[in-house]
Amino acid sequence: MNALSTADRPSLGILLMLGFCILAPMGDALAKVLGETIPLGQLLITRFGVQAVLLIPLVIFTARTFKMSARVLKLTALRTVLHMLGIGAMFTALRYMPLADTVAIAFVMPFIMLLLGKYVLGEEVGPRRLIACIIGFIGTLFVIQPSFAAVGAPALLPLFVAVVFSLFMLVTRQVAKDVDPISMQAISGVIACAILGAIYLLFGGKAAGMLDWVTPSNIDLGLLALIGTLGTFAHLLMTWSLRYAPSATLAPMQYLEIPVATLIGFAIFRDWPNGLAQIGIAITIASGLYIIFREQRMSRVAPPAV
Repeated sequence: MNALSTADRPSLGILLMLGFCILAPMGDALAKVLGETIPLGQLLITRFGVQAVLLIPLVIFTARTFKMSARVLKLTALRTVLHMLGIGAMFTALRYMPLADTVAIAFVMPFIMLLLGKYVLGEEVGPRRLIACIIGFIGTLFVIQPSFAAVGAPALLPLFVAVVFSLFMLVTRQVAKDVDPISMQAISGVIACAILGAIYLLFGGKAAGMLDWVTPSNIDLGLLALIGTLGTFAHLLMTWSLRYAPSATLAPMQYLEIPVATLIGFAIFRDWPNGLAQIGIAITIASGLYIIFREQRMSRVAPPAV
């Protein structure tokens, strides 16, 4: 047996997840900066185009395969559409809202995942975890309230992001064991570019300016490439982290993304959550961590399958 087995390196997995928690909000911050001048469609096609350009050569040079069964290809296409919708809604929300508030509201996702597990997949969910879901959602409302008062309906977009990425994770679970993650991300980049290209051909210049196309400055061009690079490698770091540490170990770490987003938002935009939003963020984090630790405890005491 290899002494350096991936299962025996949780510290490396934690380090990789920390990298994700730093890179992801950095990419969101750049999207917020560019969102003032670059149309949404252009941001998305660049994001996924860079992903394809970076990963296709990596698949080839590492002798991976692009082959997928018909089932996996359909699920990968569905996963790609959900990914596009989630990122598009996130980028749109960032045009109106502070970075920390947007990220914090989107972290209602663990609660949605728990409810989907109960009512869609038929998983057993006890009353304590359901109560934690309710409390966590109340905390999210505390963050939404001041944002809704300031910007109106766009403050609800992070909730949409949470729902979409919850479905994204459910689909990912269905294909994760059947395809290499780098190959899947490369193919997703190609599918996304094909879909967005078709949308531009059919509706370019419409959709309230979201499908306009502008000539970026040299600085904007570099930032666009950086958004795609950060997004691509952030998701790869998350995927790789799961190879070296169990999800139960890594899940609590994802909440580090909220304070990182808060610091980045303050450093770049001088945004800082108000008192009500700070209380809501604390409640959301506490409830989410309770659910995670409760899941860990239940998995340890569950009887073995027979």
